[in-house]
Amino acid sequence: MRIVLSLSEKDRLQGEQSPYYRALLAAGAAAGEITMVSAQDSGQVRMDQFDGILFAGGEDVDPAFYGEEKKYDSVKASRTRDEFEQGLLHAALGRRLPILGICRGAQLINVDFGGDLYQDLAQDFVPEFEHQQAEAGLKRTDVTHTVTVTEPDSLLHRAVQGSCQVNSMHHQAIRHLGRGLKVSAHSEDGLVEAVESAGDYPFLLAVQWHPEEITGHDGQLRIFKEFVDRCRERGHA
Repeated sequence: MRIVLSLSEKDRLQGEQSPYYRALLAAGAAAGEITMVSAQDSGQVRMDQFDGILFAGGEDVDPAFYGEEKKYDSVKASRTRDEFEQGLLHAALGRRLPILGICRGAQLINVDFGGDLYQDLAQDFVPEFEHQQAEAGLKRTDVTHTVTVTEPDSLLHRAVQGSCQVNSMHHQAIRHLGRGLKVSAHSEDGLVEAVESAGDYPFLLAVQWHPEEITGHDGQLRIFKEFVDRCRERGHA
């Protein structure tokens, strides 16, 4: 089994200290089964050599990818990363590989499926609570709000039944859902917190929070275990 972990340049510099990497290890992957990549590896990653991919958090998705101009200075995009990860996503979908998206990863997947995003929640949505918890002086490992699983027939429900407490580190979120996706969880203020394939795709799950930072809470590690197990099944096949 081999898993691609696609990271921002900044997160990749953490190497084996990356919370994403450590979460995959805790979920049963071996160190030699995880390959960390970033946009600088463009053209060097062949998805036919891998059994699954995790799209991590980071920069905003360029609004041009969902047909909009940049509206706010708060939007910090990386078109290079967008193009790199869009290529990886298309290759993974074409091979029906297991896919897990986290924060930006969820937004990237939704945009690629034809959906769009709130460019800045404070100005486009006016949330009921702070979704960028660092602004309130909280750590990434703190849990700050509730996510409710709203789709019983879902991958997320296998890991989290009912609801869970999560962290929140995003100023953007899914607005209109992409075609071929379904929503499986919401926050208290109505934001989409998780999406999955609406069809018979083997494993496609994307969450808006950061489970890699809170693996000791409410089934969060189970999210990674479900993903790793599916990747291992693919590798054995």
